[in-house]
Amino acid sequence: MKTVTFRQLRVFTEVARHLSFVRAAETLHLTPPAVTMQVKELEAAIELPLFDRQGRKVSLTTAGEYFLVYAKRLLATLKDADVAMSRFRKLETGILTVGMVGTAKYFVPRLLTRFREEHPGVEVKLQVGANREQLLTMMTAAEVDLAIMGRPPKELATRAEPFAAHPHVFVAPPKHPIFRSGHPPVSALANYPLIVREPASGTRALMDRFFQAHRVEPRIAMEMPSNETIKQAVMAGMGLSFLSLHTLGLELRAGEIELVHVEDTPVIRTWNVVHLPSRVLSPAAEAFRYFIIEEGENYLAEHDRPWLQPTAEG
Repeated sequence: MKTVTFRQLRVFTEVARHLSFVRAAETLHLTPPAVTMQVKELEAAIELPLFDRQGRKVSLTTAGEYFLVYAKRLLATLKDADVAMSRFRKLETGILTVGMVGTAKYFVPRLLTRFREEHPGVEVKLQVGANREQLLTMMTAAEVDLAIMGRPPKELATRAEPFAAHPHVFVAPPKHPIFRSGHPPVSALANYPLIVREPASGTRALMDRFFQAHRVEPRIAMEMPSNETIKQAVMAGMGLSFLSLHTLGLELRAGEIELVHVEDTPVIRTWNVVHLPSRVLSPAAEAFRYFIIEEGENYLAEHDRPWLQPTAEG
């Protein structure tokens, strides 16, 4: 084990993540033979095979699964050491990895562009989780420095700081019969099919709580893991939906989707910037944390203002 290098550990974890030597090579900007050589040297150093190879199919051996846990710990410790040293250097440089739920992709890249204008020495990377659970996995594996999400996790010790309101609304295609009611009660939604997010998403959890609070049983016609697919289905007239207002700017401006001003909506949640208190934030991550807390609310308020009724905020 004395000859194991951090380079070998990085290569090993990438192959384990993709279960592909070719994809790991692409991610690391190496050639596949170079990746294979690093893994073979690592296996020789620990005197155990880490992967089963059957043609193009790659899987971890039992020893490989155990070793992956320790490899990730070692790499996370090395990253923490680098962060600590950068604090001594007082440099806002390096790589900032921001994780986010899919809904946040509609505004986080624009905020990151503003952030880069103030901090040009920082290289920014984005990691998008398909849903909240996937993002929590990224945080636990130290794959992201900070995460932008709605409901903070209760199952993981984190520091969550709210920075902006996050309205959720019901939407329908133009000229849908529900618009005849003007300001329909929640019970009116039971008459129409709903196209909704999958149960693991924060949006779905919020919708379920909303209907439970109003003692209404919704007609769920379809579950989809993508906001974009749901919007297309709504525009095609397949049903109504419950979505984050922050996903709807283009469609609302084009008149392809309209808000249904159901009683007791919008449902207001908050956006949070979240990180693990057990890990030291780099100067770049700390700077972005301050930036989004200071700038995020005003930016999103400008987006929301044209669509929300003045009385809806209460």
